[in-house]
Amino acid sequence: MTHPPNFPENAWVLEATVRTAPAADAQWQEQLDRLRPIASYDPATQTWHARLGALDLAGVQLLQALFDAARVHGIEVCLTPVAVPAYWKGPAFTSGPDVAALLAAQADHDRPLGQLSLA
Repeated sequence: MTHPPNFPENAWVLEATVRTAPAADAQWQEQLDRLRPIASYDPATQTWHARLGALDLAGVQLLQALFDAARVHGIEVCLTPVAVPAYWKGPAFTSGPDVAALLAAQADHDRPLGQLSLA
């Protein structure tokens, strides 16, 4: 796992992956209006992504907006800890051994079961 130089090795952010719900035009537009200010769209996966690195006011407001969208529109929201992206300028969480092990496993997910990591 490569971390940006200004973050410690055990730094991570919480990534929300959002899948929109099928809807008629008006409801579809409402979903998009809720997501555009808080998330970015990835056309390759057809999902929206938002990241947060602190449970401060902005982080709580982001989570609340995502959960409100899920409640109102049936949007699927999945939260996953991920290594700090190279472009990240915001705050980051630091992890204990449990989250560090999860991040290491996610970074090495293409390795066949039973094969040792070269790192």
